Amino acid sequence: MGTEKLAAENQAYVIQPQSIPALPVRGTDKLFPVHRIYCIGRNYAAHTIEMGHDPDKEPPFFFQKNPDNIIVDQDFPYPPETSDVHFEFELVVALAKGGKNITVENALDHIFGYGVGLDMTRRDLQGVAKKMGRPWEVGKAFEHSAPCSALIPVADVGHPHKGGIWFKVNGEVRQKGDLDQMIWKVAEQISILSTFFELKPGDLIMTGTPAGVGAINKGDQLEGMIEGVCSMKLAVI
Repeated sequence: MGTEKLAAENQAYVIQPQSIPALPVRGTDKLFPVHRIYCIGRNYAAHTIEMGHDPDKEPPFFFQKNPDNIIVDQDFPYPPETSDVHFEFELVVALAKGGKNITVENALDHIFGYGVGLDMTRRDLQGVAKKMGRPWEVGKAFEHSAPCSALIPVADVGHPHKGGIWFKVNGEVRQKGDLDQMIWKVAEQISILSTFFELKPGDLIMTGTPAGVGAINKGDQLEGMIEGVCSMKLAVI
């Protein structure tokens, strides 16, 4: 009876519902369903400066990627309509609880765990959008633009406030920094976001990238690590 009911309900859809994007949880066979992906911009002072901005004068701002932009344990396909794709390696925060107007003091209680990820960016298309005063989606929210690692629960990793972060292209270190160099800390990011959006279980926050971002090409081998959290490797195809 249950199967017949489900079949009848599915007939109401013009297109069948798609599976929910999810990240694996390290050491288990469980999955973490992803609701939204929030990305903070210019959250390391040196990166803010290299992008031509003043880290002391700007309030925090966020943009979004789509949940189905995520790829896990998969090589990165070089995207179309661009000749200038950049890597931005980041700490990823996964929320187990949501809410509105979350205080900084309570923000960390909402976290399920942490991982690492890449905010891949079609920099040339983003640059055109900036000049024209348009949104950044064409440069930021394209297919496969959010490679991520598996998540590590807070019970296993704690709340990393510091730790070296580095990223290599073909074995050469291109980004190097420390989590304690974030302008807006993780708890502050959660609190600020919750004033603009009602956060939900399954939300991810990509917390910003250190200086050293740059272009990648087909055939490049990419590797990143945050000390005390985890690492990831992938190739550009």
